[in-house]
Amino acid sequence: MIIGKVVGTVVSTKKNELLTGSKFLTVEYTENGTKTTVVAVDGVGAGIGEEVLVTMGSSARLALFNKETPTDAVVVGIVD
Repeated sequence: MIIGKVVGTVVSTKKNELLTGSKFLTVEYTENGTKTTVVAVDGVGAGIGEEVLVTMGSSARLALFNKETPTDAVVVGIVD
């Protein structure tokens, strides 16, 4: 898992049907001194400017309601 900041959104007009209705966020985080950006499915209703907790990899699928949803990153929490 990583902690990052939501810096924007992504609009996708064509996507896998299991992702229909999902909001995509761009999350920026620092890893080994290098800024990295990842696109993550919003699982908690986060907004731009918020600090969030993101799970990545195969465990990201398990954070959504349908375990078959093809995703590699999911926002699972908003940091207070």
